Amino acid sequence: MMKIDFSGLQSTATSCGPNNELFDGISTAPSFQIPGTTDFDGFQKEAIQMVKPAKGTTTLAFIFKDGVMVAADSRASMGGYISSQSVKKIIEINPYMLGTMAGGAADCQFWHRNLGIKNFRYWGFQSCWRNILYSYRGMGLSVGTMIAGWDEKGPGLYYVDNEGGRLKGTRFSVGSGSPYAYGVLDDGCLNKTGSFIPVHSGKGLKEKGEKRRGLKKRQSGRRAIYHATFRDGASGGVASVYHVGPDGWKKLSGDDVGELHYMYYPVEPTAVEQEMIEVSGA
Repeated sequence: MMKIDFSGLQSTATSCGPNNELFDGISTAPSFQIPGTTDFDGFQKEAIQMVKPAKGTTTLAFIFKDGVMVAADSRASMGGYISSQSVKKIIEINPYMLGTMAGGAADCQFWHRNLGIKNFRYWGFQSCWRNILYSYRGMGLSVGTMIAGWDEKGPGLYYVDNEGGRLKGTRFSVGSGSPYAYGVLDDGCLNKTGSFIPVHSGKGLKEKGEKRRGLKKRQSGRRAIYHATFRDGASGGVASVYHVGPDGWKKLSGDDVGELHYMYYPVEPTAVEQEMIEVSGA
């Protein structure tokens, strides 16, 4: 009976003399030391947090009578280093849907663009987006996003995070500058139709006309982003404002926050009390 020769499959160590250190360890299998812990899952989470870079942003969105207003800054940071001032944090998914990104730029952009080409309706998109993030929970994704859109049911706004959490609401702000943005957005009231009206707008509930109403909403979103960038070092750049309505989304403005500072707080000239006059010697 013929026997199969398996000698060619056996690993053989190269022997080139006892003093030859060039080939030492080539035939040995690679190995690594396992951390000495009984809670490996907890150790993994702590390791991810340790190497995760510090980052920040400010994005916001709120629903009013004529649609959804979406605003965001444009600064990308890597710890204390500002890597870019021109990041597009409002992603145009399709003509009737916008997504904001906070967290890892690559994670947000990749999934938004790949799901956007599948021609989802708004309600189907946010559900599929949530299911994908839920399946990747605990794997190191960094996503805090809002999905704003309009379909046959009207305007809609959802917040979805990297753990698969999904929350429906009328007003959200995400990012390190969100507490400051909420402070400006909460400085308002809701009328009987559910429209968001800033208290400091003067005329308040007596305002009429879509143009006037839309202008106030745009100013509220832009001002909220400005105040967040003024107080949060990880936010800055350009304050972009979009509107999502029954005819789709439209970009309303994109203003440098440095210029907005002097628009909101103009420098007033101060009178000189005494002027020094040079006296020439005799």
